[in-house]
Amino acid sequence: MQAKAQHMIRLDKDRMLCDMQVNMSNSLARSAHGLSLSEKRIIAACIAKTDQLPSMEAVRERGAWLVRLSAADYAETFDVDLDTAYDQLQAAAKNLFKRYITAVRDTKNGPEIYHCVWVGAVRYHKGEGWIELSWWHEIVPHLFNLAGEFTQYKLTQATALRSMYSWRLFELLQSWKGTGCYQPSLDDFCKSMEVPESYRKNFKLIRTRVIEPAVQELVEKNNMPITWKTLNAGRKVVGLDFMFKPVEVLEEEPGESLRPMIAEDQAYRDKLEANGQQRIDAALNEVE
Repeated sequence: MQAKAQHMIRLDKDRMLCDMQVNMSNSLARSAHGLSLSEKRIIAACIAKTDQLPSMEAVRERGAWLVRLSAADYAETFDVDLDTAYDQLQAAAKNLFKRYITAVRDTKNGPEIYHCVWVGAVRYHKGEGWIELSWWHEIVPHLFNLAGEFTQYKLTQATALRSMYSWRLFELLQSWKGTGCYQPSLDDFCKSMEVPESYRKNFKLIRTRVIEPAVQELVEKNNMPITWKTLNAGRKVVGLDFMFKPVEVLEEEPGESLRPMIAEDQAYRDKLEANGQQRIDAALNEVE
């Protein structure tokens, strides 16, 4: 089925994609994302394009939002050649259906594991060089009309990062920007960062292959002051303590896309729930 053009975000010609903001709920930022570096770039770029969304009206009408990313924009934003951009967009079109967000909540009867896909549909046009993502309906409330505490950064602050660990740590720290302190248990940190099971048996591997390289890249490329230490129970590392200065991204008042939720927006969410469509925030907010 051909998508209607009015459901696509169209970039302001005077704004570079890299200067747009990536906005997502804290609960989404702190969950495992299940993405490769190229897929993360595509998802983040598409989220950034929603920075220009004027209202929730079209989102409510469609139940999701369609956003197009061209190979040319991707190549320019992430400093890769055009052939690489084509290849990575084409691969993402095949693989994004396999990628899902994961949140784990401890209950008295054991862990509750929640999975949610990123997209409900993907289109890739090889001849014209673009990919279109249709956000899954449960993701929509975590990307649009955010109110209160949410994670925010300019896309340009992540474009130079060459490690998924660096990017994920950056998002996790930004989600705690109000405190300048991030103190996860080691288990929660490993889940959010998607640390391989083989590393979790030996903290030295987590330190040398995950934490230290990520911190070094953020310090060097984002000029982000970060210090960290372990929290121990005897000789065992049970948690981490990151102290940092958050990156400020707002140079002007937030646009209308970040206005507080109005009654019609809440009615849209309630309609999803009434139709049996569980909202991701109902599952993820309990992780915060």
